[in-house]
Amino acid sequence: MKKILALLFTGLLFVFISCNNEDEGYSLNDVWIGFGIVQSTDSYSILMDNGDVLIPVAFGNYEYQGEHRDSTHNRKIEKGDRVLVNYTVLDDKLDSDNEIEAYYVKINGIEEVLMKGIMEITSANQDSIGNDPIVVKEHWVTNNLLNVQIRYWGYNKIHYINLVKKPGKLTAASQPVELELRHNANDDKESFPYSGFVSFKLDTLQVPGLDSIQFKVKSIDYDGKTNEFTGVYKYGGNH
Repeated sequence: MKKILALLFTGLLFVFISCNNEDEGYSLNDVWIGFGIVQSTDSYSILMDNGDVLIPVAFGNYEYQGEHRDSTHNRKIEKGDRVLVNYTVLDDKLDSDNEIEAYYVKINGIEEVLMKGIMEITSANQDSIGNDPIVVKEHWVTNNLLNVQIRYWGYNKIHYINLVKKPGKLTAASQPVELELRHNANDDKESFPYSGFVSFKLDTLQVPGLDSIQFKVKSIDYDGKTNEFTGVYKYGGNH
């Protein structure tokens, strides 16, 4: 498990827009913020959730690869990592049809976002996944990921966040698949409010013969109230 405290962006402004601004050119004063997946650390490419491809060619006060570490200071951003990127578009890269295929950007800031699969509840992990309260601020699905903005209280201990379900084979009749967002605060003090993002892979919810599946996520807040939200994971084709 990764340390959730390493993933916190506090007070972020959400800006989820395309970079297509070719008629007006690009300004060094413009900033975009969005989520993506690192495709390569050799050529520095990031596939954003909106389909844009970023090629970092300039950086803030750190090196994207080599010198840069996340806020735990113990690992680099690597291929396959989910990231939240603050960037400025410098220019675009055109393909043979003169269409934009990527953007050359300056990375103003980059943070790894916790990304993990869905865990099945067993007698062995029942206690470790925790039952501590958590607040869901926002949620949305992009491609095969359920993204959740969370808020919780803590002080100086490692907190763990998991999306769990009961064991068993899923069928079309299982819908909506019942999931729980679980929080283990490790008996930390509730001294300061924290917020962050977590992305969960939904691939294991695929059911043969279907191209989408409905799910329901439950969580418990600090008032002891059970909250829930629903969603649809569209994975396309027949599996």
